[in-house]
This record gives sequence, C-alpha cells and structure tokens, in this order.
Amino acid sequence: MGGIFYYLLTFAESVTSVFGLRFAYEQPRYAVVETLSHHVEVRRYEPRAAIEATVDARNNPGAANQAFQLLFNYITGANKAQQKIAMTAPVRMDRASQRIAMTVPVQSGTSGPDTFSMRFFLPATVAQSGPPAPLDPRLHLVAVPAETIAAIRYSGVPSREAQHRQADTLLTVLAGSAWRPEGSVFQLSYDPPFTIPFRRRNEMAVRVEALAH
Repeated sequence: MGGIFYYLLTFAESVTSVFGLRFAYEQPRYAVVETLSHHVEVRRYEPRAAIEATVDARNNPGAANQAFQLLFNYITGANKAQQKIAMTAPVRMDRASQRIAMTVPVQSGTSGPDTFSMRFFLPATVAQSGPPAPLDPRLHLVAVPAETIAAIRYSGVPSREAQHRQADTLLTVLAGSAWRPEGSVFQLSYDPPFTIPFRRRNEMAVRVEALAH
C-alpha cells in the first residue's frame, strides 16, 4: 500500500469513526450459530491471523495505551518488511482480572497475572501472503484457529465497571445454556475512543464449547 494513499485512507477512517461508521474496516468473518437471552450471540469464526502486544501491567495505568502504540507502530511500518497494513476491527483486549475460574487451559495470547495484552487482527490478504515479522520483542504474530465465541454487545464508554457488568451477564446467560465457557472473558472494541459514545460498539466475549448431550 502506497504511503500517501495509506495515510489518506487512515485519515478518512478516523473521520468516519467519530460517527461509528466502520465500512472502511475489514472485520473477521463469522456465522451466528445461536442467539441466547440478552442478545448473546454464539458465533463460529474462521481461522485468522493477528499481531499481539503484551506489556507489563503492574502499577502501569497506561498499559492499554502502550500496547496500542506498539501495535499501531507495527501496522504503520515498524516491522521487518517496513510494510504498511490496514487497520481492522475489532481490537481485542485481555486483562488478567477477567480470568474465570475452573476452566480448561486458556486461549493462546491471554494475559498472564501481571500483564495486559491487545490484539489487532490482520487483513485476510496480509495473512495469506505472510505477515511481516515484528521488530519489538513485546509483539508476536498469532495464528488464530477457527473458534466458537459467545459475545454480548453494548454501547457507551467501555469502563471497567461496564465491562464487569457485561461479563457477569454473559457468564450468567451461558450458565443456563448448552454452551460452556473456556478460558478468559475478553473485550472486543470496534471503535476508537473518540467515537460518539452511543454509536460505539463494544463486546465482552469468551470462547465456548458445546456441552456433551
């Protein structure tokens, strides 16, 4: 992607994002398997590729901003191929505090007890051609296999309180369903922080597996 065109496209995406318009962003493909109460969707995602940043979250209130900057630098050319990569949606974020008890081993890329991780999913064309290697050791490429995810959608500012409230609702709904959560609950953000709050799309999600009959 040419430099001038890339930055013009990035600027246009930023302007439209203020109003929650996401047509410029590629999103992972999925099929809705089932819709549960509280509009919880069980989705089947195709395999994807991602770049993930993991930073120290101990006494670090800026961990999310730090992880985002690492990822943004990567897609704007701070990689071994100096390749510019289009932004996609959503952005995935993991916090150790959202880990749920008594589960099977957590999904690849989930934060440890003192870390925060953020993941950008890469465009399909980049994944197919082979994503460039990162320069920063806090970044690593992730091959995400096909997976089933349950997600609950909400708007507004995704504060810690809102995230916990939505995560609790998600897990409560799953407890009364035919789906078992696996690993940790994570956040999916489809819009930047400057998007009008009521136009924002946020989701709390978790990997799930169908219960044996």
